[in-house]
Amino acid sequence: MNANELGLHDLSGNVWEWCQDIWHEDYNGAPADGASWKKGGDDTGRVKRGGSWDCNIDHRSAERNEACPESWNFVNGFRLAQD
Repeated sequence: MNANELGLHDLSGNVWEWCQDIWHEDYNGAPADGASWKKGGDDTGRVKRGGSWDCNIDHRSAERNEACPESWNFVNGFRLAQD
């Protein structure tokens, strides 16, 4: 499957998905090779990406936000991927 114009694969209408990256306010200093960003930033928060059909249309696939790793609800999920 090819990525969409935002470089995303199959996220539209899915749940919010936890990422391995710790929270950073912006992308300054982010790895350029697609690796997880695990240094610096706020290590008490983790990145969630995606959205769901239950979200505002502007937040269905390209949203990025922060949440505490211990939090959960019915719209948070995760995806296992292997290179």
